[in-house]
Amino acid sequence: MLSIIKKILGIGPKADLSQLVKEGAIILDVRTKGEFGTGHIRGSINIPVEQLHKNLNKLKDKKRPVITCCESGMRSYSAKRILKSNGFINVHNGGSWQSLNNKIR
Repeated sequence: MLSIIKKILGIGPKADLSQLVKEGAIILDVRTKGEFGTGHIRGSINIPVEQLHKNLNKLKDKKRPVITCCESGMRSYSAKRILKSNGFINVHNGGSWQSLNNKIR
């Protein structure tokens, strides 16, 4: 029962985001184009969260790991939920892009 509650709340073992990136995970930055232009993780893909539903086809493989990021972690959480509800099975909220960038170096 406790494990079910933890899963619902997203509490549990943390994924090794650095290892996922080394293995080919997509880093999806869901900030606006303007925000992305002021700085971003090298190699990341920019699809603003408001446009994610219309652009799911840009993320072709639903089995490939995806790490979402934004400015603070709120939009990336929303993006994670959108992806999961559309059949993406290995999605992680990386939080803020700057924090994620420091974790994956």
